[in-house]
Amino acid sequence: MAEEEGTEDAPQKRSKLPLIIGVLVALIGGGGAFYVTSSGGSDAGEETAETAPEKQIEPLGEVSFVPLEPLVINLAQSTRNTHLRFRANLEVDTAYVTDVETVLPRVVDVLNSYLRAVSVQDLEDPSSLIRIRAQMLRRVQLVTGEGRVNDLLIMEFVLT
Repeated sequence: MAEEEGTEDAPQKRSKLPLIIGVLVALIGGGGAFYVTSSGGSDAGEETAETAPEKQIEPLGEVSFVPLEPLVINLAQSTRNTHLRFRANLEVDTAYVTDVETVLPRVVDVLNSYLRAVSVQDLEDPSSLIRIRAQMLRRVQLVTGEGRVNDLLIMEFVLT
């Protein structure tokens, strides 16, 4: 009787067939996906140069670049005497060039004030340049009027 009890408690062996089928389906699916991506997709949707419709390239609007006078900003917050050399251009629609040139002293004042307020740690961090640029552009757009300045292009941003 002791022998019969031992055989009844032993777990039955599970079939490995579902595992094998799952692995095969995954390998076939992965191989098929690799083939499709490496071959560039199906050939049925490809267009030749003769049958492809001509893509129209939109011309750029008439823009001008208004240079700002270079700024040298003393960053006195630092333990060492650090300076920031900053030079930029404003991308302006051609129709608004004279309007923007008229308020350039205000633009320089706003940028100078903002850059003096930014911490040295933010200026030294390369990833913060995008945020700083967006902040400066927003301030310039407020001074010049909405829709006159499209972008602020930083030409020089050097800590010395």
